Amino acid sequence: MQIYLPIAELSIDAIAILLMGLGVGFLSGLVGVGGGFLMTPLLMFVGVPPPVAVATGANQVVAASVSGLLAHWRRGTVDVRMGGVLLIGGLAGSGVGILIFRWLQAIGQIDLVIGVSYVLFLGVIGVLMGIESVRSLLVRNQPAKKRHQHNWMHGLPFKLRFRKSKLYISALLPLALGAGVGVLTAILGVGGGFIMIPAMIYILGMPTLVVVGTSLFQILFVSMNVTIMHAVTTEAVDLVLAAILVIGSVIGAQVGSRLTTKLRGEHLRGLLAAVVVLTAIKIGADLVIRPDELFSAVVVGPG
Repeated sequence: MQIYLPIAELSIDAIAILLMGLGVGFLSGLVGVGGGFLMTPLLMFVGVPPPVAVATGANQVVAASVSGLLAHWRRGTVDVRMGGVLLIGGLAGSGVGILIFRWLQAIGQIDLVIGVSYVLFLGVIGVLMGIESVRSLLVRNQPAKKRHQHNWMHGLPFKLRFRKSKLYISALLPLALGAGVGVLTAILGVGGGFIMIPAMIYILGMPTLVVVGTSLFQILFVSMNVTIMHAVTTEAVDLVLAAILVIGSVIGAQVGSRLTTKLRGEHLRGLLAAVVVLTAIKIGADLVIRPDELFSAVVVGPG
């Protein structure tokens, strides 16, 4: 069933987009990630322009984050003060990211930057996740090591007490972390949870119990902010495409979350690592393989 996407300016199979949302939502529910780092490349694979894929993909991150945040909020596993500091950094970073995005659009390099960034980004993340999965399988019976150690970063000024996380650290650390993830969200359309969660554990030293809920708190509001800014400044948010993706993601996430307890965590991370690496390879191939059409026609309006 073909459907016309007004912002992307192309007709596309609505069933294929729905199945794409189901697949990414399934993986999101299975391994606990937002899925934006997979959704954006998949949209580009089916012909959606990279700027539209990035801007619209942020909607899927919002949808995937809402239900998870509500569940953690009910369990009391959200550090609101830490989340607020991360959010301040995220809002500032996403603002900078939008400016970079618009500048790259103006010089005509946004498609190339998004493609190359995803090859590097997904390649590194996928390999690291695969190594961690194998390592977990090999050493799962050994005693756990201390997750973080105090270093020079914990001597920075502007310290705040985060009672929920039982921390007394410089606010500069979560501000910088939030800002970095905000930039990535604006430019690449990713939620950043797969970067933020390890950083919150190993750098900030937060207890695992409150990490996921606090991360979702920041990701939700930063993704909403990015979606609004893209809609206003770049006009690249396709609401028709977003609606189909959200429907598929919500259904897929529910199915995936029910299967989580039936598979081991190491196997889940290994599966996701394989998907991420294959996605990076496909994007890289598209960047270097000679296209069927060397030139494309662009219709320019009068004036």
